[in-house]
Amino acid sequence: MKLNEVVHWREFIADDGTVFDLSFLNGKKVTYKHSAKGKADVFYEFYVTYSFHCFTKDYPELSDNDRLILAYNAPKETRPFCIVRYDYAKKYLCDIIENLGTPEYIITDAGYSNYITAKLITESGNIIWYKVPFKVFRENKKYRLHVLSAYPTTERPAGGKIGFFVIAYNLRTGKPLPRNPHK
Repeated sequence: MKLNEVVHWREFIADDGTVFDLSFLNGKKVTYKHSAKGKADVFYEFYVTYSFHCFTKDYPELSDNDRLILAYNAPKETRPFCIVRYDYAKKYLCDIIENLGTPEYIITDAGYSNYITAKLITESGNIIWYKVPFKVFRENKKYRLHVLSAYPTTERPAGGKIGFFVIAYNLRTGKPLPRNPHK
């Protein structure tokens, strides 16, 4: 896969020697199957990549020394590693992205052709709002889905639901990407 984003993430080694494997966020090809009653199945193949904002966070309150200890150096930027974002990403993120076409995830327009899937039910049955802004586009004649960030929040997303397959169809046919009519 030759794309304009990081495709293979290196591990993060904490100051105490703990190793955090990030290979689960390596770029991959995901095929989404859209089935509609009375119609032939349609397949959409996306190359998926993840930003390091899925496992890092800016902590303005950190001292320079702590920022250095937690620093994760990516090709374009350096930010402190965040164990909370890492844990959420490891537990939920790839499953969410690989199942965007299912009704269990809410996709809303975040503006600027970015989308968010947000509702998450934990193993204990609690509802968590997990913001996952992503964008879809074409690059090198391939369909791309790039996850810009991922983090838990207490905020419920505003606006109406947009179907992932509407987004994929519009991308395939060159139509404008859908916008939230409630914004």
